[in-house]
Amino acid sequence: MVSASLGVHLQLSVRLSSICRSSTYDVASRTDEGINIMVATDFTLAGYRALVENLVGRGYLVVGYGEADPAARHLILRHDLDMSLEAALRIASIEAELAIKASYFVLLRTEMYNPWSKQGQKHLHRIMGFGHEIGLHLDCSLYPDDPDALDRAAIEECRTLEAVTGTSVKTVSFHRPAAQLLGWAEQIGGRRHTYQPRFYSDMGYCSDSRGAWRHGHPLDHPAMVEGRAVQLLTHPIWWNRAAPLDPVATLDRFRDERDGVLAAALSANCIPYRETRGATPSPLKRDDE
Repeated sequence: MVSASLGVHLQLSVRLSSICRSSTYDVASRTDEGINIMVATDFTLAGYRALVENLVGRGYLVVGYGEADPAARHLILRHDLDMSLEAALRIASIEAELAIKASYFVLLRTEMYNPWSKQGQKHLHRIMGFGHEIGLHLDCSLYPDDPDALDRAAIEECRTLEAVTGTSVKTVSFHRPAAQLLGWAEQIGGRRHTYQPRFYSDMGYCSDSRGAWRHGHPLDHPAMVEGRAVQLLTHPIWWNRAAPLDPVATLDRFRDERDGVLAAALSANCIPYRETRGATPSPLKRDDE
């Protein structure tokens, strides 16, 4: 993986020279729960490509969790799939075009998507086909105050995900973790996890949680300035568009898209619905429209 990333760096060095000479980016500042955060106005597919190209152009090697050295100029690209496999596939395609590999963490206990569905399987196997790692996104809120139950759940869910993908699961990320799990040194379910000190405190950590850079833009992160390793967590749902939208508008659009999937499934599986609404039902009107 390291050698492939080095090749990408050499291929991109000329094309990125103008980007690398500048660390400018578009952000807007707002306050959330007393924290001054930076809301990127370039949370788009093109913006994600530009961010990764910028990092590679600064000499960062994109590596996996098994290869990452906190003291080196290494970059872990982590994607937690909270809401959409379709959005993840678009990000995975961009990374494949750049010949880099990332880690994608899949929720099993979620209402948002179905890894077992025909489309879910198609999206996951395409992501895997690009050479990306598939890991488990474990919803810790389902096992509060019970470390043993959490560990057992990790074992069971990893086995299930392995059955879905046909590959071994080596890494776990936590969904909605309690504070005590951040920086937790022990393995979970016999596997490494993304909040172990090596990945969370020994190297830089930056996240687009809630659709914003809550603790500053990654290009300004102290680890980035010092040339140390960084784990960059992004959620594909926030980047899955051509033009910027605020987080709420992004999720409203996601709801509309999911309604289209549900409507098509209802029509395909229920004759009375299909006879009334047609094979491709029109979107339902909301009360505020």
